[in-house]
Amino acid sequence: MISQANIYFSNTRGYRFQKYAQERQAELVGSLGGIFYFYSLSQVGLLLVDQRKAMFGYSDHPLNRSFGLPFDYNGTLDVLIAPGQKGILIFWFEKSLLVSRNAGQLVNPVQVREGQHILYSSISEANITIHSVAANENELAVLTQENHLYYGSLGILSSSLIKFADQNIWSKEAVLMFTDVGMLEILTLLPDSISPAFDFQKCPVNIQAILMDPQLQVDVCKVELLQGEFENKMYTIDMNSELELTALMIPRPSTSPVPLVMVSNPHSLGLQAVIYEDGHTYDGNTKHRLNISLRQQQHWGRADPNFTSSIKRPTISTITLDIANKEISCLDLKPLTALISVGCDLEKKIVIQNEISACYNGVLDPVALQDNYSYIIEREAYDPNFRGQKATEDLEVPYHYEKLGCPLLVYYDTPWKPVVELWREGKFQEVVEAEYVLLEVNGLFTYTYSLTADMALCSSQPQNWTTIAKTAGDKGPFAWDRENYVSCHDPNNNAPLRWPEVPYQILGGPTENKVVFDQRNGIYIFFISIVDPYYSYCHLETTFSVYVYGAFPLPIFPPEITIVLLTGATLLSVWLAYMIPKLLHTEQGLRVKGFWVSLRRRCRKSCACVWARC
Repeated sequence: MISQANIYFSNTRGYRFQKYAQERQAELVGSLGGIFYFYSLSQVGLLLVDQRKAMFGYSDHPLNRSFGLPFDYNGTLDVLIAPGQKGILIFWFEKSLLVSRNAGQLVNPVQVREGQHILYSSISEANITIHSVAANENELAVLTQENHLYYGSLGILSSSLIKFADQNIWSKEAVLMFTDVGMLEILTLLPDSISPAFDFQKCPVNIQAILMDPQLQVDVCKVELLQGEFENKMYTIDMNSELELTALMIPRPSTSPVPLVMVSNPHSLGLQAVIYEDGHTYDGNTKHRLNISLRQQQHWGRADPNFTSSIKRPTISTITLDIANKEISCLDLKPLTALISVGCDLEKKIVIQNEISACYNGVLDPVALQDNYSYIIEREAYDPNFRGQKATEDLEVPYHYEKLGCPLLVYYDTPWKPVVELWREGKFQEVVEAEYVLLEVNGLFTYTYSLTADMALCSSQPQNWTTIAKTAGDKGPFAWDRENYVSCHDPNNNAPLRWPEVPYQILGGPTENKVVFDQRNGIYIFFISIVDPYYSYCHLETTFSVYVYGAFPLPIFPPEITIVLLTGATLLSVWLAYMIPKLLHTEQGLRVKGFWVSLRRRCRKSCACVWARC
């Protein structure tokens, strides 16, 4: 029973395994027919089998809320995933052949045709017994025990087979294999009575040559050319990004083929296509240009939220351009396919704007910074454990000029925040307005923030570096990123605001929060991380240095004592200026005055005698 099945997976190439838990697995009914990872949907699919019916269950929103449509499961089906990551699945056993073009959400039988007429709606109606099946991105071949070879295309709308002329090609050891577009090989095992090794007899089949047989009544392909620069390429669409693709179609004269553009994962990737005439060929055929615009489905604004996948989760999708109801003779007209990664654009990085540096103003010497420069952090100013506690000894820090360059110059008494720039492929893109966080890499804690949680209008308790460190595990102190960030302005955040006076440690975004430095001059090396989960799928992080200047040395005595002493001295001076003249007019004051006058006269006489002798 699938509800009791134990499923394990490994993301370490089989070195370690961990248990896989499908949501609501205990509620599922039936047996487990298979488990698959569908890259075209970015989903894990479970094949559920119950009472000769089968259907797929999926792992993530929105497909996890329901199942794929059920289909007949009259025998143990082999499942063949067609190459190309387009979500094409082929299910078969001796009496059944089914195809799905959307990773099992819809499963339909393969028809058998003769010319334009449908002879049988399924293999079971044709009363044939399948022996071997082969497929590539666009083609399907079937070898039967009745010594018949069937061939068909995996069309964008439907799939069908036609029967080739009878040939003596079947044996129990025979298997089919596509070697190229339109080239099929029938391999037959040749046992050797002398050697334990085996050889194979190869029977090549040129599909294009066989389709030229007029008895097959195959129509001529209506399209002469279908090409696009995106064929067999991979592109990345990051958050809030777009992608423009173009293709060219040249139909045969007097025909009107219909091009179709499809994505394998419409829950995360949306498209808009425009087709128009773009001149003529030398033969007079009309050229049709197709412009395709791609962006995240959530940003088109046309899909219901119950249809789209979680925008926080990176996904993969395939885009395919093909011709609707394309003739089976269009062998060389392959569908144009590209792989689209809705995720991190590895060409992106953030840079801290440094227009006014400490070297530019002459505060620091760039030559000295490059000559094994180091500086001292006082024990009272840092904590190696990043908990805001004073260390037991001073710390000598080497300065890596090659990585950090010259520090940004910041005045200590002015609230400050860095200007963060987004760059891609060496070109400036924009100034980042998203939310980000800072942490001094050596544990300096002589700075705080201008806003508190209450002043930042938080509706719930905001995160900080301390709370992140408690849940970081082995990630270390710099674990705050877009994956674990929860905004205190999020209405779905239920954490109560218990301490509204704590510093609000998130910069950027909707607030005007800034860093406020203590009265200390010196170098700070900051780690910065963009934590806004809706800005980019990348972990945009970097380190940069700041030199804080303008802070006078702290006084030896507390300011309160200095103020009291100055005030007392001033009052004493005023009192003496008032009392001394008044006392001089009293009898005691006159005696004191006479004493000083007499002393002055004696000094003058003594000095005159000394001068006379000289």
